[in-house]
Amino acid sequence: MITSSQNPKLKLARALMGRARERRDENAFVVEGVRLVEEAVLTGWRFRFALYSDGLSERGKDLVNVLTAHRIDVEEVSGDLLQKLSDTETPQGILAVLELTQLKIPESPDFIFIPDQIRDPGNLGTLIRSAAATGVQAVLLPPETTDAFAPKVLRAGMGAHFRVPIHSLAWEEIGARTKDLNIYLAHMDGRTCWETDLRQPLALVVGGEAEGASEEARKLANLKISIPMPGKIESLNAGVAGSVLMFEVIRQRSTN
Repeated sequence: MITSSQNPKLKLARALMGRARERRDENAFVVEGVRLVEEAVLTGWRFRFALYSDGLSERGKDLVNVLTAHRIDVEEVSGDLLQKLSDTETPQGILAVLELTQLKIPESPDFIFIPDQIRDPGNLGTLIRSAAATGVQAVLLPPETTDAFAPKVLRAGMGAHFRVPIHSLAWEEIGARTKDLNIYLAHMDGRTCWETDLRQPLALVVGGEAEGASEEARKLANLKISIPMPGKIESLNAGVAGSVLMFEVIRQRSTN
């Protein structure tokens, strides 16, 4: 049982939860809560270790047994040490440190999503969750987009990170990955998504909440697309706008 806040596992988890640089250097990240740890097990994600504290729910206790059966390094943490480490208001008493594994992008993808300069963790997590739900084959993160494996993004993604390839790339690399695709940029002056044929191979770019798309994104895109809004609202936040457009892509592709 871990009884000291200076324990190496606690110190590593604390560092990974706090800084993107630590996650990159260690090639690892932290997930909290029963649901996310379950999803990591279900998808066969590689664990470094898991930590839990007293007071777990029955579902949490069952999960500890599953982790142990999978020969994952699981250790109990005494007192409120794990609660102090938690990034949530109501910790569930379990977290895991996972390898930062990048899922492979298909050879010839026909549906890529690019969240450009998305800095709000909740919006980025929502977009990744929608990407997984709509069958996006890769999420490409340009510079200036928040770290997809930060704790708040992971919570908003609700396990989607384990089901869709997420790669942080320079714009030159993004250009190479999307060279055979139509590049649609979400823009209020674009043609409406209802009038745009989205059945062809494409990449969809959604710009940030405050500043919109970067200059690099505007240069990359060869088409603009918008969401019809007959109501008295000028815009949607990035999480909603991107989700609407991704689901419009699969709506069109499933009806033809």
